[in-house]
Amino acid sequence: MNMIDPFGRTISYLRVSVTDRCDFRCTYCMAEDMAFLPKKDLLSLEELDRLCTVFIEKGVKRLRLTGGEPLVRKNIMHLVRQLSRHLDSGALEELTLTTNGSQLSRFAAELADCGVKRINVSLDTLDADKFHAITRWGHLGKVMTGIDAAQAAGLKVKLNAVALKDFNDAELPEMMRWAHGRGMDLTVIETMPMGEIDADRTDQYLPLSLLRASLERQFTLTDIPFKTGGPARYVQVAETGGKLGFITPMTHNFCESCNRVRLTCTGTLYMCLGQEDAADLRTPLRASEGNELVADAIDEAIGRKPKGHDFIIDRRTSRPSVSRHMSVTGG
Repeated sequence: MNMIDPFGRTISYLRVSVTDRCDFRCTYCMAEDMAFLPKKDLLSLEELDRLCTVFIEKGVKRLRLTGGEPLVRKNIMHLVRQLSRHLDSGALEELTLTTNGSQLSRFAAELADCGVKRINVSLDTLDADKFHAITRWGHLGKVMTGIDAAQAAGLKVKLNAVALKDFNDAELPEMMRWAHGRGMDLTVIETMPMGEIDADRTDQYLPLSLLRASLERQFTLTDIPFKTGGPARYVQVAETGGKLGFITPMTHNFCESCNRVRLTCTGTLYMCLGQEDAADLRTPLRASEGNELVADAIDEAIGRKPKGHDFIIDRRTSRPSVSRHMSVTGG
């Protein structure tokens, strides 16, 4: 039942955007006056569960819920609890989510009760004023309370930080020390040219090769084979005892080992984060009470998964590589 793409890669990881809505407006992710999808266009929680189940039956072992901000979706914990049955059966190895942390104080304990073992929290700065500036609507104290709640519930927390030139690059060493001091790994990510935003991504873009070279003047970084199922490459930091991940879609893409596809809250399947080609799964899902039509549509889509993306950020390329925002596809 495994899904194998044209390049021999086994697709075992599904990322599901349960909503394109978010209670932040991060400057590198979306415009401040975002127009979100009409609620009538969204799959119901029951339909999302059904689609995820088909993917699990076809070999998906890791399932990550994303957004937007997944925890702002109404009744989202109903979906999490339904999906947790696949953990109980052993069909699914991991159920997790990526969150901005704003709602974690409400949901952390229930997430743990549903079998979620670890989560990713997006956090780009420890400076409250800078945090409010880059998220536009967010408050650092609320996120910190959420992280406290997650750790108290027994969830393993990994921090994700987008590396932004002249914003947080000088702060990242201290962020790493702070995260490792609390038992959290940190992953840094290059900004990606997705969707029209108010800022100039050329001004924001920081190649992680430069960041690593800078860090190596202060820390001893040793490459390690550690993997969590995603695209990060990890190093062990001798001075802190923690792990630091690098996600480098621009300078050193990870396409050769891609095991992922992304499902949106409207039932659109993107086979590649950096390509526009997609498959409509909502129509076959709703056309029959059985799952044969949607299973066939998934097979057809996997059969045209591309070898990789073509992200470019430079002064000559003013348009984003793909028109949709990250919040639509899922982080």
